[in-house]
Formats: sequence, C-alpha cells, structure tokens
Amino acid sequence: MTRITAVETHDVRFPTSLSLDGSDAMNKDGDYSATYVVVRTDDPDLAGYGFTFTIGRGNDVCTLAAARRSEPLVGRDVAAVCDDLGGTYRDLKSDSQMRWLGPDKGVEHLALAAVMNAVWDLAARRAGKPLWRLLADMSPEALVEVADMSYLSDALTKDEAVALLAEMEPTRAQRIADLEASGYPCYTTSAGWLGYSDEKLARLCREAVDAGYSHVKLKVGADLADDVRRCSIAREVIGPDVHLMIDANQVWDVPQAIDWVKELAQFDPLWIEEPTSPDDVLGHAAIRRAVAPIGVATGEHGMNRVLFKQMFQAGALDFCQLDSARLASINEILAVYLMAKKFDVPVCPHAGGVGLCELVQHLSVFDYVAVSGTLEDRVTEFVDHLHEHFTDPCVVRDGAYVLPSQPGYSAQMHAASVAAYSYPDGSYWATQHPRPAAV
Repeated sequence: MTRITAVETHDVRFPTSLSLDGSDAMNKDGDYSATYVVVRTDDPDLAGYGFTFTIGRGNDVCTLAAARRSEPLVGRDVAAVCDDLGGTYRDLKSDSQMRWLGPDKGVEHLALAAVMNAVWDLAARRAGKPLWRLLADMSPEALVEVADMSYLSDALTKDEAVALLAEMEPTRAQRIADLEASGYPCYTTSAGWLGYSDEKLARLCREAVDAGYSHVKLKVGADLADDVRRCSIAREVIGPDVHLMIDANQVWDVPQAIDWVKELAQFDPLWIEEPTSPDDVLGHAAIRRAVAPIGVATGEHGMNRVLFKQMFQAGALDFCQLDSARLASINEILAVYLMAKKFDVPVCPHAGGVGLCELVQHLSVFDYVAVSGTLEDRVTEFVDHLHEHFTDPCVVRDGAYVLPSQPGYSAQMHAASVAAYSYPDGSYWATQHPRPAAV
C-alpha cells in the first residue's frame, strides 16, 4: 500500500516586473508567482505537483493556506485518494473552519486549487497518462461524479450533464486523432503587454503573425489615446485577416466600458476582455448588449462555478475564460465546462501567468474531445514566458498547442527553479537582486 507521506508548499516568485512582462492597466508591475505544492508518497518514483497563480506580494499567505488545506492528505492511501477524486475533493472542501474564510472564493479557494491540482497530477502520473487523457478515458457518469455540481441544479442537473457527455462519447477517438494531426488553436498575449514600447509591440506582432498565429491580444484601458495608437499599430502590422482582441483587466465602470469599446470598435476587435468588475454579472450583460457584435469575454477572476452559472443565465458572456488555478481544480472546472456546453458558450481558458499554459492545454484538449466536440470560436491563450522552469513545458507550433504526451498535469517545476526563486531565501532573492517592497 502506497501512502502520502508529506505535502510540501513553496512560495515561488519570478521577477517579471523588471521586464514589464504581464503588465496591464490594473496590474502594472506583477512578479509572476506560484503557490507550489508537492504531494510526496513513500514510493520515491511517485509524487504529485500543482500550483495556483498569483503576482507577488501575498503569495506567502496563499502558500500558508495551501499547507493548511493539504494537512488531511498526509497518511492517506494513494489508491483511495486517486480512485475517488470526487470524494477527496469534497472531503478537503468540507473543512468548515477553512471554508468560512471564503466560502469558495479568495485565498482559501486558491489554496484548494493548488492542492487539488497536485492531487489530479498525482492521479494522472499513477495512471501513466497525461491529465487530458485520464479525463477523456472516464465515462460520462464518472466525470459527473467528480464534478462539483452543488448549487447548479437550477441551470444544469446531473442527468443533463451525463447526457451531454454521452452524446460526445462515441466520437472521442476521432477528435483525438484530429488534435494529434493539427494541435489545439491558441492566441498570443505576449505581444501586447501594456508596458511595452510601440517599437516592441510592432516587432512582436510581426513575429506572432510570422509564427502562424491567427489571433493576437492587446492590453488596453489606461489611456484612450494610447489605446487608439497601439491598436492602430497592431492592426496595421497583423493586417485585416488576423483577429485582434483587447483586454481591459477590470478597470472600467459599465458606462465607461461601453464608451471606450465603441471608440476602439474601428479596429474590429473580436472581443473585449474583463471590461468591468469580474463579479458584476448584470454589468457584463449590459456591456454585451451595447457593444455587439464585439464579443464580451471574462472569467480569469471568476471565483467559482456559481458566478459562471449566473453569467450564463444572464446572457453576459460571448466567451468563457475560466482559470485553471482560480477555480478549485478539475472538480469545479468540469462543472463550468458542462454549463458552457448547455448554454452554447465557447470556453477559451485564461493562461496569462506562470505555468497556466501548461495546465490549460490539457483542459482545452479535453473540452474538444469529450465536451464541446467543436473548435468553432475556440482559441486558448498562450504567453511565451517562464516555460523553461517546467519539466514538461507546453509546445506551441504554428499557432497551436501540441498534445501533451507525458503523464501528469504538466505542473512539475525543475527543482533548481524552485530552489532559486523561492521567496525570500532562494538563491535569486537572497542575493543582490531587487525584492518587493514588502511581503
């Protein structure tokens, strides 16, 4: 019998603020960070790796919460944990004293995501399968059993969810073959960070088109004149046939969002992302009505499945951008994918952060294979930062993710990277390198 012997948590931070990678109208100087979790077992060849994403200060708080969240796992039988991933999730989530800090939101929810991401990685490694394949090999009934369907029955019942998955089950193999041949389409945000110069913006847009991307995203929202100028540069470089998306990162009130997007409509954006508070369901619905046919996209700060339920019910979204490290791992993510299928909203996951591309490639592949069955209006984010720190980095070729083939959730970091960038005592932060002003 193999048992879980320990769970390690690490506060890992990368100094992306120095190059302004990741800069936007709301988050000007983030240091891409991970609350990194390692589930150790008494089998030296078997462990699970997971994380949640933050942007620097406060990552220590999330790391402490993940340590508390993971305590009940120590001493458990690995088979029992991995063979009942729904039960494991519900058990960890049922800690009422931790749950009071949310519930289902904030640091306690981010911590649960980090821990359960490591548990799912452990299960996939134990099975010898990449995470997407582990999911694609599960029956509709088994998938619904692990999904967190609580508070959702007014929008989607378990029986409806099973039926949606059963409809796609007979043709899963053909869609896997399709992706093996072509990959899963992605777009790049790496060209459009707000802190980049006009010259760098133009150069990176040109490189994106040359690399095969048919979708490019720009950050907007700090200054309208700057946005007009930068969108003009981007559109001139990428031409009329490449899709341009714009992302305001929550900085506008609803009327301001409507007015601002109408000014930028001349550049034919496919969508406006996070135009207002991520919690404002009715505000998103109002913006969507006012700026159509420009789409409204949001979800990277969608705190839980209930918020997404309301977004779907209110007709507030054209594109659902769930986050692999903000929702409580696969259990909650499955529920959002199933609702998106019922409400016919394409899911285009957020991946602007350390390691998120590694995770979302699995989610998007699974969605196409087992849930949506289509690539229409589906494109998943890619940012070309920090992949060198992962043992199984994602691969993008000709504007598409190549199917992950290694067992697990692609979440393991190199030990040397963890040692160097752990805060505050890792070799990078402990030397002469700049530190954040305060923890």
